[in-house]
Amino acid sequence: MNKTRTYLTALFLAVTLMSTVGCASTATQEGTGEYIDDSVITTKVKAAIFDDPTLKSGEINVETFKGVVQLSGFVASQTAIHKAIDVARGINGVKSVKNDMRVK
Repeated sequence: MNKTRTYLTALFLAVTLMSTVGCASTATQEGTGEYIDDSVITTKVKAAIFDDPTLKSGEINVETFKGVVQLSGFVASQTAIHKAIDVARGINGVKSVKNDMRVK
């Protein structure tokens, strides 16, 4: 009976350790919580760009990794680039904004 208990305890600890390590983030991969946070940030940035009448949301792609928002696409002017960056920076949770947008 004692041997079975020891085996089950070791198995439980091994499974717990593996699940914890599996959810941890690395420099190139997000953990589960970070992925969810980044998805929320991306959605908020896209909504804010859509709500801005001076920006065309179809021209701007938004991706987020560990709080860093990357904006890409082809826009009509340099003013649109600056406006999109300002809009993204105004979203709660955004650590920084990386600009990969280009003027058409």
